[in-house]
Amino acid sequence: MNIQADPAATIEEQMRRAMGELTPTERKLAAHVLDHYPVAALGSITALARAADVSTPTVVRLVQKLGFKGYPDFQHSLRAEVEDMLASPLAKHDKWAGAAPEAHILNRFADQVAANLQATLAGIDPAEFDAVAALLADGNRRVYALGGRITHALADYLVTLMKMVRPDVTLLSDMTNAWPPALLDMQPGDVVVIFDIRRYENSVLQVAELAVEQGAEVVLVTDRWISPAASHARHMLAAHVEAPSAWDSTVSILVLVETLLAAVQGLRWRDTESRLKRMEDLYERVRLFRRFR
Repeated sequence: MNIQADPAATIEEQMRRAMGELTPTERKLAAHVLDHYPVAALGSITALARAADVSTPTVVRLVQKLGFKGYPDFQHSLRAEVEDMLASPLAKHDKWAGAAPEAHILNRFADQVAANLQATLAGIDPAEFDAVAALLADGNRRVYALGGRITHALADYLVTLMKMVRPDVTLLSDMTNAWPPALLDMQPGDVVVIFDIRRYENSVLQVAELAVEQGAEVVLVTDRWISPAASHARHMLAAHVEAPSAWDSTVSILVLVETLLAAVQGLRWRDTESRLKRMEDLYERVRLFRRFR
């Protein structure tokens, strides 16, 4: 019996959702593919079966359950996803420009962002979201955040507002020479929030790996193609980021960040309220904001 397909979902997402409906042998194969995604499934069917210690008919049954005619059809879709995953800004622009409708860019962009947000929120597991919020709200854990070349701004935004909600929140520098001192101070149970969207950055993956070695819990905020850092993450939130542009849109990720902040604030409100009152007193003393008479 085929599993109901979701055209908007990646192969990885479909495979994760299907786990409960697979046989034990199929689950073993799917787990191997997910652990080594997408490289494991880019080779021959015999190589995949041998690496997963299953039979080639098991591979065929699994891909057919996912809605593919056979392994070649599965690989064709997987390779197309990998191409999208690694697309450069020039390739993204050409993709959109070639099929650009006549509507104004304001409308086209807004429509895509709205679709991204709807798809992102529909794909978020509330239990996973709540688990992330609980980790960030736990005062016994220090929180660190790191982003890549583009997503570093999102990490900065998270830290700026999270500092008002709770203490012990640190933005990790995107300079590699600043990582060792920060990693040295990480304790088991601390939380590292990592932002990484296509084209995935080796430096971000390295920080995730090193943080886990220190005993930290990694929360990955990524796109729907899933950063390689997922192999080190305890929790993951994936967003849709496509846009009619040479660059991806981070609006859906920003909404996730602001929703997380609201959730953490709610979980810690008694402490946060006191903290905000003291913060306002300090703002008043240094006359940070202009006052109108």
